[in-house]
Amino acid sequence: MSRSFKDYLVISLKGLAMGAADAVPGVSGGTIAFISGIYEELIATISNVKPSTIKSLFSGEIKTFWSQINGNFILALLSGIVVSYISFMRLAKYLLENHPVLIWSFFFGLIVASIFFIAKQITKWNLPVFIALALGTISAFIITTLPVMDTNENSWFLFVAGAIAICAMILPGISGSFILIILGAYKTLSDAIHDVDIKKIFVFIAGAVIGLLSFSHILKWLFKHYHNITLALLTGFVFGSLNKVWPWKKTLAWHTDSKGIKVPFIQESISPFSFEGNNQLTFAIILMILGFLTIFILEKIGSKK
Repeated sequence: MSRSFKDYLVISLKGLAMGAADAVPGVSGGTIAFISGIYEELIATISNVKPSTIKSLFSGEIKTFWSQINGNFILALLSGIVVSYISFMRLAKYLLENHPVLIWSFFFGLIVASIFFIAKQITKWNLPVFIALALGTISAFIITTLPVMDTNENSWFLFVAGAIAICAMILPGISGSFILIILGAYKTLSDAIHDVDIKKIFVFIAGAVIGLLSFSHILKWLFKHYHNITLALLTGFVFGSLNKVWPWKKTLAWHTDSKGIKVPFIQESISPFSFEGNNQLTFAIILMILGFLTIFILEKIGSKK
């Protein structure tokens, strides 16, 4: 595929949006990739990394290797994702601690719009498609209600957490960062990035690479053989995740992690009029609309050839 510098710049911008989304617990970078028109190319590119591809690298066939892995596309996308994820993780942490209603409102609007744009790509609605939609919705909703596990800083645990979280990150609707929170690894990773703990970061990345290479083959096969059913399942994932990003929450139980920090353990979604404190309803609605319109802009960019 022949692309200009401008095309790769746009891909990097999409990577920035994906990284920012993945840094927020409850939002999936896979949703951004899907809406912006690069999801299936991303999955196909990742699944093309095979033993023969690695062999061409070590045989000195750099040009062949670069072509096989769609190198220019991956480099442009990853540069945006990495820069955005590392920088936005700090910002997201601050916003979630100080302005949770506002940041969740923006992403709630973003995800509502995502449901429409993913579902409209389903070309034929039948019973298996509706079943997949229901299963995806129920599965994602259950995941959003799971309690947070205690923090575990064991290297093998970080490796496994990376493998599981990366699979969620490339699935529209399921947030990799939220999976890290459930596993108790989100703070460990954010602290490692903040403190530049190379060992922990490397272990996490190694797990993520293994998980990504394995899971991408499954997704590619599903898109090839069960395209509409896969899209319906992904639409369900996005729809079921709305519970997590609902801006107004009530904490039912608190949990003290291994470092003595008190964090919400069980939360439920409530009406903004039942919210304790300032519900910031006007600003929340404005940000929901902005989030909704953001998806329209991304989809318009993604639809351009």
